[in-house]
Amino acid sequence: MLNRIYALVKKEFRQIRRDARTLYLIFIFPVFLLMLFGYALSLDVKNVKIAVKNNDNSPETREFIAMLESSSYFNVVGYLHNDKEINSMLDEKLVQCVVVFPANFTDDMRAGKNVQLQFLVDGVDGNTATVIMNYVTSATRFYNNKITQEFLARTGVKSFVPIDPQPLFWYNPDLNTTKFLIPGLFCMILITTAVILTTLSIVREKELGSMEQLRVSPLGSFELIIGKTIPYTIVALFVAVFTLFISNIAFGLEIKGSYLTLFWTTIIFLIGTLSLGIFISTVSDSQQVAFQIASIATMLPTFILSGFIFPIESMPWPIQILTNITPAKFYIIILRAIILKGAGIEAFWKQIISLLIFTAFFIGISTIRMRKSNG
Repeated sequence: MLNRIYALVKKEFRQIRRDARTLYLIFIFPVFLLMLFGYALSLDVKNVKIAVKNNDNSPETREFIAMLESSSYFNVVGYLHNDKEINSMLDEKLVQCVVVFPANFTDDMRAGKNVQLQFLVDGVDGNTATVIMNYVTSATRFYNNKITQEFLARTGVKSFVPIDPQPLFWYNPDLNTTKFLIPGLFCMILITTAVILTTLSIVREKELGSMEQLRVSPLGSFELIIGKTIPYTIVALFVAVFTLFISNIAFGLEIKGSYLTLFWTTIIFLIGTLSLGIFISTVSDSQQVAFQIASIATMLPTFILSGFIFPIESMPWPIQILTNITPAKFYIIILRAIILKGAGIEAFWKQIISLLIFTAFFIGISTIRMRKSNG
């Protein structure tokens, strides 16, 4: 069995070396997309999920929270009790901002002192973080005006600013939008090259008639899938390393998390995308049709439905459910957690399970379809 798979893998590498189109997808396509999206794309965002750590728990703080909840810009999703919960909520992207009231918030404000109200903002998406900063600043200014009027009416003081908002941006302090986009672009490059290369490889065998020879050979359907998957997994890993290298040189992207975790989660993602490519090849009879299906099945969902460009939280709930059809959604969350936040598996274990389910499904369905065609 191993000898048969090795022979097939060796043949695939020879074909990759001879095919100019394949070499273009490996070397030129990633650089082109990096430069295009990295330098030319800008974003707009809406919707903010916030959590509150209320160390004062006074009527004034509850009034401020109620004002935020009444606004269409904010959605208060939780109340926190310690700093560990703050890290967890931001790491797992359960919230985009945490409002922290100091313990002496009300006493200082009533005494006419300057109060520092802290906003901890997820700065991975620099564009979203900027919008959040503008939202909370506007909300605080509105509350300032209300408190100022009450204070002046009571004391006669001419000027007073009761609250001083201090937003702090975590993970991406300089709010660099490019750093937010590159993990999504990295995912898009991998899924596109892996699916297209695998699909074209198998359909090429059909067009040349060599697939019939493989079917009558001792190779089983599962062995054929493994033999086709191994070389393109290696190629895709090379593309991944190459893309990260270019990203570091061109945009200064650094991986804050574990390289080992990034490696094995990438392997899971690649096996899933390659199984998708094999499935597409089983329903395609020509390279032209295979290329079109592979492009539509990878680039369009990754661009629109994965959270690469458009925040999933801003989409209508039926579309949010639809986003689960693409493995890119789960891998992008993993990438941003590892590369930008330096988070561990506890922040994205659910996404890993989703990728494993996706991989098992398409490997299973591809094996079944190949057995039927062989029969």
